[in-house]
Order: sequence, then structure tokens, then C-alpha cells
Amino acid sequence: MSMTSREKYGHSTPCTSVTTLWPPSESFIPAVSSHPYITHSQKAKHFVMAPSALADIYPIPARHYSKTTTVVASVLHGPRDLRLETRTITEPGPHELQIVIKATGVCGSDVSYYNKFRNGDLQAVQPLSLGHESAGIVVAVGDAVTGFQIGERVALEVGVPCDNCRSCQRGRYNLCPGMRFRSSAKSVPHFQGTLQDRINHPAKWCHKIPQHVSMESAALLEPLGVAIHAARRASVEQGDTAIVFGAGTVGLLTAAMAKMSGATTVVIADIDHGRVNYALSNGFANKGYIVTPRRHLTETSEKFAVAKELAGDVMRIASQNDPDFEGADVSFDCTGKEICMQAGLYATRPGGKLIMVGMGTPTQTLPMSASHLKEVDILGVFRYANTYPTGIKILSSGCLPSLDNMVTHRFKGLGAAKEAFELAGKTVDKEGNLVLKVLVEA
Repeated sequence: MSMTSREKYGHSTPCTSVTTLWPPSESFIPAVSSHPYITHSQKAKHFVMAPSALADIYPIPARHYSKTTTVVASVLHGPRDLRLETRTITEPGPHELQIVIKATGVCGSDVSYYNKFRNGDLQAVQPLSLGHESAGIVVAVGDAVTGFQIGERVALEVGVPCDNCRSCQRGRYNLCPGMRFRSSAKSVPHFQGTLQDRINHPAKWCHKIPQHVSMESAALLEPLGVAIHAARRASVEQGDTAIVFGAGTVGLLTAAMAKMSGATTVVIADIDHGRVNYALSNGFANKGYIVTPRRHLTETSEKFAVAKELAGDVMRIASQNDPDFEGADVSFDCTGKEICMQAGLYATRPGGKLIMVGMGTPTQTLPMSASHLKEVDILGVFRYANTYPTGIKILSSGCLPSLDNMVTHRFKGLGAAKEAFELAGKTVDKEGNLVLKVLVEA
């Protein structure tokens, strides 16, 4: 059952001889043959001389396995084909933590995989556990890990880069071509998501959270990271005017980060009046505009005309009746919709920036003259890098609108994940209550 926010709450010692390592660790070993694609965890194969007359000639291999634990996982096998399965997880590797997952937020990409078994151009080719907005408790620590103890609360940064490529060396590890991101079909074998009882994860990408920060807020450090990264890319300055298209989780957090970065006027626009009202009443933005849904258009000239009209409406809200107002210093598109990108170009002042945050329609027709003639910079945003420490400081300071309140619906246990995915794709529940962030709790 869901609850609205108002209703809430030892290894054996090997004999010495020749040692070789098996392939690198994956986070789990499949318990059944239905998961043959998952690699085995790191184990050592030791050759021990047999106690016989032929011992010097015929060494007998003796394998030493880590201790294993059976866990339950929510696994997607196809569109809307979500199953509970058991898996076997080993002890954490030398540089890993084993974490019991306590909270996982449902992201728009998760909903896309759930409905279509794909997200944009990424087609899942193997069963996949979803979930990447997560926090939990450390229950085991790898031998080489320092600075973590059993019982500590952590948020998981679920993208694991190579650490060696040009992007990684420059600190832009979100652009690493070898990045493995949990719950994404980009890498094969797929890097399994956090909708399972527990996982092993590199300690380097686990972040301690203060006791006064809830598990829910810690899980939302992931979308907050996207918003922090977007605000950094935009270089928002004191006194700026910002327009945000889209009032979902990322749009709300992007608006909040624009305000925190110095923007004095933040306008948020969305087709859902409940989300716009939520943004205004909870301090994410100080102005709002409810977009009238438009009929489907095919002609480019018609699309541009509608986008200009939308831009004009939003600019009037932002201008505060200033006759010299030329447009927003920064516009953020958090929808990925073509009309919002078009309107964003029209609504941005000369010399301003349009930040592409949402990943939606992969191929779009844009009025590029609006960028050329005004020198509007179009900047892309892909996930985040180096944002978790900043996000934790922001949550600790209490200066951000409550993320706990943003979680409108909570589902208990992995068995309720299907219901959570069904609801997360909607804007209101059966009772007409606003749906923002849906969370699966342990």
C-alpha cells in the first residue's frame, strides 16, 4: 500500500603456491541459470600440491570462495514484466562496501525502462534491476577500505567511471566513455540497479550522510546532483532572472539551485497546475506559469509560432512589467520537449544561456537564428560530477526546501515496486493527490 506524505511515518586461509585471479567483481552472482550473463565475483584460484607420490607432477586446483548471502531483487524482464527473484551476493571486494538499501527514488528513466524496456536510444538486452536514487546502511567493509564503519549511513553515487580516461583525469567523469551506471542498459552486462536488498558498491562512490538528514533526502541527492551540475554549467550570477521549463523533481531542484546561486527572479513553467502551485508554495520558485497543452503540430512554422507565443507569455511573467526586459539570463529546459527548447531560445536574452537538462526527444528542430543573432549559448547537461559533497552540505544547512515533503508517495518493500512504477508515471493518484517523487522503502 502507498502512503501519501501526510500519512507517513572469513575467508579460509589459502595454501601458498601459484595464484591467479578470476575476472573482476560484479556486484552479485546469479542464484539461478536464468541469469547466465552476470559475471562471478572475484575469487582466487590456488593450486595446492596433492599428498601423493605424483604431487610434483599433477597439482590439484582448490578454489576458495567468498562467503555469500542470498538477497531478493526486483528484476525487469521486459515491458511491465517485473519479477521478484533471489540472487547471491558475495562479501564486498577489497575496495567495496556492502550496503543494505533503505530508500530508492523512482526516476523518469526508470519509468521509461519499466514501460518500454528502453530509455531513449538505450534498449535493455538482459534482465535489469532498476533504481539509482538510493541510500542505505553499511553492513560490511572491504579489507582495503578506510574511513567507513559498519552501521554508517551512506548515499550512493551509482555511476562508476574508469578513472583513467581524458574526461576522468579532467574531473568530468560523468563523460567517461567507460562509465557503468546502475539501472542503465548502456553497458553490457547491464550494471544492476538498487532495487534489491543489498549491493556491493565501490567505497569511493559512497558518501556518508549526517544523522539529521533522512534516508529519503539522501536518496534524492542523485537528482539534486543533476540540478547542482546544471546551475554550475549555467554560471548563474547574483540578480539573474531564470526561467525553468518543467516542474518535476529535477525542474523543482534546478529552480531551487538557481535561487541559491543568486537568481532573484525564478519562473517555473509546467502544464500541470498542481506542480506549479507546489513550486510556488514551497519556495522552489517565486513566479509560475501554467502552460496550456497544445494540439500536435507537424509544420515547423506552426511549431515556431507556438513556441514564440509560449516564450512571450513566460517573459511577461518574468519581466515584472519592466519595459526594457530582454529575456532571461538563463533558461533551463528540464522536459526534453521540443517546444520547450524552442521557447527557451526565444525567451533568453542576448548573451544569455539555454541549458539542456531534460533528456527527452532525441531529434529536434530548433530556431537556430534565435541563438546566432542573440549569441545565446546552448549548453548540455549529462548527469553530474563532483556534486555529492556540495549536495550533502546543502541538505545539512537546511537552506533548501524540504526534500522529504517532495516525496508524495511511499511504497514499502520490493514487492510494491510495480505499483510504484505505475504511479510514478502519473501526475495525480486515484484520489486526485499530486504525485511528485515516488519512493520504494525497505
